[in-house]
Formats: sequence, structure tokens, C-alpha cells
Amino acid sequence: MSLVELRRPSQSEAISGGAMDRVVVRRKLDKRTLIGGAAGAALLLLILFWLFAPRADTLSVSKERLAIAAVESGTFDDFLPLRGRVTPLVTVYLDAVEGGRVDQKLVEDGAHVTQGQMLAVLSNAELQLSTLEKQAEVEQQLNNMRSQELALTQTRNANLRDLNQAETDLAKMRRQYELQKPLAEKGFVSAKAFNDTKDDLVYQQQRLAILKRSIAQTESLQSSQLQQLRLASSSLSSSMGIARSNLGQLSIRAPVTGELSGFEIQLGQSLQQGERIGQIDSTGGNKLQADVDEYYLGRVHVGQTASGDVDGKTYRLKVAKVYPQVRNGQFQIDLVFDGPSPSSVQRGQTIQTKLTLGDSSKAMLIPNGAFFNDTGGNWIFVVDKSGRGATKRQVQLGRRNADFIEVLGGLAPGERVITSSYSGLIDKDRLTFSSGE
Repeated sequence: MSLVELRRPSQSEAISGGAMDRVVVRRKLDKRTLIGGAAGAALLLLILFWLFAPRADTLSVSKERLAIAAVESGTFDDFLPLRGRVTPLVTVYLDAVEGGRVDQKLVEDGAHVTQGQMLAVLSNAELQLSTLEKQAEVEQQLNNMRSQELALTQTRNANLRDLNQAETDLAKMRRQYELQKPLAEKGFVSAKAFNDTKDDLVYQQQRLAILKRSIAQTESLQSSQLQQLRLASSSLSSSMGIARSNLGQLSIRAPVTGELSGFEIQLGQSLQQGERIGQIDSTGGNKLQADVDEYYLGRVHVGQTASGDVDGKTYRLKVAKVYPQVRNGQFQIDLVFDGPSPSSVQRGQTIQTKLTLGDSSKAMLIPNGAFFNDTGGNWIFVVDKSGRGATKRQVQLGRRNADFIEVLGGLAPGERVITSSYSGLIDKDRLTFSSGE
């Protein structure tokens, strides 16, 4: 049996690896430092969100769906392209002025008629009867007026006879007075007889004066009454003429010379008063009717010139009439040929024309696009220099034609703008492009 001695190592003997085991004392961070760091991180996140988050007035769009053009300097030709329809120079519509039944149809639809030619005859028993009754009534009233006029004339003649008799009696009495006066002075005529003669002379003088005043008053009244009777007679005669004219409207005649169309009435057909029964188009002359955008209403005037190409030849036209009524955003104008007109055109054919609105001039230009209808020309999206987006900008635009729009202010040559439709972009102030050029 062996004995093993156990002994404790001395302090001087180092234990292998003992120096590596040390106690590490952890330091705690200050609370203020923690709060400051958290606030800074939150602020940084807010800034990043503000910079990169989408805004309500900003929209990201695909660049491929946009039309972008540059602002350029050039010559602006102030014209308006129009598409005109060939129509008759003069069209007169036929209406049944008085209703009635068709008794005769003397021409067929499509015939060439001359002014005054009879086209059809209507019958209207009620109108004919009322016209006869009115004629009888008017003739009776005219007869009564003629009787009154005759009575007034007779009264005037009687007054003239009385006036002539009074003047004659006065003249006789004056001669008798002048004859008796020297005899009465010498005593050959009694004083009573001379005084009676003198009184008779005064009476005849007063009688003549009274009769003249009475005739003058009567003459004034009679003249006024006669004038009124003649006016009433003239009015009745006009009324009678109108009644006969209405009766004559049952005979339908061509008001002008031309080609009759739409005349499809049939024998025995009943027509209402005012019913449209056809039209007459002038022959040998045509005009163009064109629809114009209401934007140009204040710039189109009678007398402006235009040009149109027919069969490879250019013809001059001018504005003959402007219809200011706007329907569906357009108004209508009439163009007539200024000089020789093409002989090959047909009614209903369309001709492309250019209406000259003003002289050509140097200007800054942008292509005409659909954006104008959305903005009214008050603003436009201008592409940034970087080409990564576009910003809304107020501009001043002037005249426009089919190709270009005149720039008056707000843009500089070389800047690029979006000219395509702004549908869905009206309420945006900035656009960002989702793809590069």
C-alpha cells in the first residue's frame, strides 16, 4: 500500500489560465443620451418620408403616354382649317300658308320650276266661305260709308246755297238802303219806312256773319269726319285684299326659279296650315357651309378670305354670313366662291378649306395639342432640365392654328412642354416620370 501526499500549492505558484478570468464591470448609458438619440432617429425618418413619400399634388406618370415638344421660334400662319359642305347658294322652303286638301299636283319632285309657276292647287271650303262672308260684310260697310260721305257732301252743298242766298239778300238790302237814304233826308220816304230798311240791312249783315261761323264749324267737323271715313274705307279695302290673298294661297306657286325637291304631296292629302311641303334650290350657284369651334367666334367676320382645293386647283372663297348661334360648342358660317367656281362639285360634297384670320408673323411656337382644351391655354406642364418630371406653370398663349399655338409669355425658347391630353392631371402641380428618356 502506497501513500500519496497531498499538498496545497503555494501562492507563488501561478495557476495556468488564471490570469484570463477577470470581472468586467458594465457601464449604464445616460437616459438623456437615449432620449436624444431616439428623437434624432425619428426626425431623420420624418425627413426621409417627406422627401420621398408621394404628395397629393404630385403624380407619377409613364413618360411613354405623354407628348413632349420644345418651344421654338418660327413663323405663325394665322389660318383655320375648315371642312365645308357644298350646299345651294339659295334655298327657299315651301310651306302650306293655308291648310286644305290637295286637288291638283301639277309638277313632280325633282323638276326644274320657274318663278310664279303653279305647283299645286288646294281646296278649303271653310276658308272660301269665310272669305265670301267677309267680302259681303266689307262691301256693306263700304256702302254705308259711301252713304255717309254722300250725306256730308249734300250738307256742304246746302250750306253753300244758304251762304249764297244770304249774301244775295244782303246785297239787295244794301242797295235799297243806299237808295232810300237820300230820299229820306229830303222827306220823300217816311222815317218809319227808312228805319225798317235800316233794320233789315243790319239783320242781313248779322245773318250772314252767323251763317259763315256756322258753316266754318260744320266744315271743320265734316272734314275730320270725311278723313276718318276714308281711312276706315282704306282699312276695310286692305282687309278685303288680305282675305282674297289668303284665298289665293290655296294655289301654290314657285316663289323662285330653281330645282324642286322634297315635294311629295299626293292627291287628296290634307295639309295643315304651315306644313313644310318642299324646297326650291337655286341652280347654277353653290356655297360652302362649315362648322367652326366657338373659340373663334370673335375672330371670324364677313368678308374674310379662304382657299380650297378641288381637283388639284385652288379656288378663292370669302365669308358671306356668320351664324352666331352656338350649338355643341360650334357655330356655322357660309362661304361663297370669289370668282369662278368649280363645275365638278356636287351637292353634299365636302371640301377642305383654309380660312385666313390674320397676317403671318414671327413668334414663339409650341405644337397644338389636346392640352389646350383642358387648360384653356392658361397653364401648361413644363419639363424640368433634368428630364425626370414636369411642373405646372402659368403661361400666356395667343393665336392658334391646326399645327401651332402662339406663345405670348411664360415660356422661353428651348424649354420643353407636355402637349398631350391632361385628363386626370388637372388637379396636379407636379409630375414625375416613371421611366427615363
